[in-house]
Amino acid sequence: MRNARLRKVHEDLRQYVRGYNARRARSKSKATFIGITGSSGKSTATALLGHILAGHGSVHIQLLFHSLKMLSRMLSRRIGGVNYVVVEVSVSAINSIKPMAEMLRPHVAVVTMVRLEHVSSFRTLENVAHEKGALVEALEPGGLALLNADDPNVLAMASGKAQRFVTFGESESADYRVTEVSAGYPRMLSFKLHWRGGELDLKTPFPGEHFWLPTVAAAAAALELGVPSQTVKDRIETFEPVENRCQVIIPEGGPHFIVDSVKAPWHSLPLALDMMAKSTLSEKRIVLGQLSDFTDSNAKYARAYKSAREIANQVIYVGEHAHRSKASQADRDTGRFVELRTPKEVSDYIRRTAVPGELILLKSSSNLHLERVPLAWTHDVQCWVPVCGKTEGCQQCGLYEVPFEQHREFVRQRKSARRLQRFRGRFGWLLGGLSLRRRS
Repeated sequence: MRNARLRKVHEDLRQYVRGYNARRARSKSKATFIGITGSSGKSTATALLGHILAGHGSVHIQLLFHSLKMLSRMLSRRIGGVNYVVVEVSVSAINSIKPMAEMLRPHVAVVTMVRLEHVSSFRTLENVAHEKGALVEALEPGGLALLNADDPNVLAMASGKAQRFVTFGESESADYRVTEVSAGYPRMLSFKLHWRGGELDLKTPFPGEHFWLPTVAAAAAALELGVPSQTVKDRIETFEPVENRCQVIIPEGGPHFIVDSVKAPWHSLPLALDMMAKSTLSEKRIVLGQLSDFTDSNAKYARAYKSAREIANQVIYVGEHAHRSKASQADRDTGRFVELRTPKEVSDYIRRTAVPGELILLKSSSNLHLERVPLAWTHDVQCWVPVCGKTEGCQQCGLYEVPFEQHREFVRQRKSARRLQRFRGRFGWLLGGLSLRRRS
């Protein structure tokens, strides 16, 4: 018990010091701080805005901030000497954004949308909107808020400390108005952007129409920050989409994978299915893993199957909820529906049955790591544990070629090797002198 209390005191002290250092570093920084939040689209908007600003100045980009500890570590260590700091601010529970936003003190806040997410924590749409709005409330005096004109819950945030509110969307009243949105994979998303400075024809690397929202959010923020419109246009065209967020992967001689394996809230599923429906490729398959919303799950999996069946030649359900599809016996017998338990089974099945040039959507929450399915076409994937507990994608983890039970030892050895390398880098001259003495 005493040791537990000491550990708690020690951790509280570390958090206090970390927070003090972070606030001190933030107060000294001359960078422009930009915070981006929303129920969907925030990761893409953050990465894309950072990419655009990198053509105009020096940038630090940080995706997936969902804790005060992560934010304080970044502010303490990584913001020196940059012109822009672009941060994705994610929610983890009620009242989780406010302390992060107050530490970040953004000059610019971007809100993409408000949808009912993390249902077990937030319960209502109003709670989600209140949580996201904390980023706008934490703006530096005279700050700028960029808000989705098509979402009334976002527009309601147009109050408080911000000096200016700028809107984006398809609405006629939006300051940055989007028209002529068009995509039909393999033809990527394009649209027109109308604003006070004129009109831009934007071509993007995204396979679905719904990506217009994070694209215009990033473009509007960049234009408001003074980036030339031609730079914005050119940088959008050269952007590499964020891994596993409708990322297109085409192995040589294999199918076209669209990997959407990070989040699967119920509100995002129609967007992914619409993207598949508008594709001009004739052969289509949909692999559905776990949805993020757990309320009324039986009905949602059944409705998802009904919608997917109308679009794809085959629908594959994977994971512990696969039995909830309510697919008919006829669909099971003919192979229109396939029920599998693990990502390894999905990978093996697609390997056996894949047709070159067909389109396969992998849609799931991150727990199943369905990104391993296309990775297995180009790498020797050895980690096939159904649920590993890690939140980052397999590409970021980097251990997918190592069996899961060996991960801990592999990481330990890698850390030891890095420490030895750093030691040699710092004290190599001393080791060299000792070696010469022994020889003499």
